[in-house]
Amino acid sequence: QVQLVESGGGLVQAGGSLRLSCAASGRSLAMGWFRQAPGKEREFVAAITWTTVYTLYQDSVKGRFTISRDNAKNAVYLQMSSLKPEDTAVYYCASKTRGFVNGAILVAGSQYDSWGQGTQVTVSS
Repeated sequence: QVQLVESGGGLVQAGGSLRLSCAASGRSLAMGWFRQAPGKEREFVAAITWTTVYTLYQDSVKGRFTISRDNAKNAVYLQMSSLKPEDTAVYYCASKTRGFVNGAILVAGSQYDSWGQGTQVTVSS
């Protein structure tokens, strides 16, 4: 099982930027970022495949967030810009190491095999 460690969360003012990092202990078919705000269910944010440069975003973050990867480091990043208070949540990195990969699968948290411990992102208004 791939071990994941997130970093880069913090407190930022609305309109600001943060970059989240996720270091993985091994290769994945795809990696994703999810988030969970207090009192809400976990939701998909973005995903990226490992062998092809396919990315997928939740509509509310399109144009503001960018997911990228570094194959040599087995790392994935989430660059977040124009942050809004509603982006406040614990952000989780997830790894998918087996099975099919397509858009419908990548948005489902149940399709991922490993999860990081989460990193808090707080956006103040």
